[in-house]
Amino acid sequence: MSHANALLTPKGRLKLASVIIDEGWSIRRAAERFQCSPTTAKKWADRYRDGGPAAMADRSSRPHRSPNRTPTRCERRIINLRFTRRWGPHRIAYHLQLPCSTVGDGAQETSPGVLTEIPHPWAAPTVAS
Repeated sequence: MSHANALLTPKGRLKLASVIIDEGWSIRRAAERFQCSPTTAKKWADRYRDGGPAAMADRSSRPHRSPNRTPTRCERRIINLRFTRRWGPHRIAYHLQLPCSTVGDGAQETSPGVLTEIPHPWAAPTVAS
C-alpha cells in the first residue's frame, strides 16, 4: 500500500507506464522524470502492457501456497490443549511430539497472553472490596 505523498501510487504508476508505452518515452527518461529506477519503470511498463490500467493496483504479497504450514488438525489440537488444560507450549509440544517452535507459533497466532485472563475453574471467585 502506498502512502499519500508517494510518487508511484497507482495513479503515478499509470502515468509512468503510459508515457513509456503510449507516448514512446525511453525507460531511462521516464525513470528520471518519475524519480525511480529504470528497473521499476520497466516493471510497471510491462505490467501496463500486459494488464492495462487495472494492473497498476497493489498486489498482495501473500504466498500462493505454504508447503510447511502446520496442518489444520494439528493447530486445532494445540488450541484445544491450550485452552482446556491451560498448558504452555513446552508441555503441549511434549504431549503431541511436535517441535516447541511449532506449538509456540500456533499459540502466538491464537492470541498471546489470553490464558492469564481466563480464571482457573477451581479458583474461588474474587470479591472486590
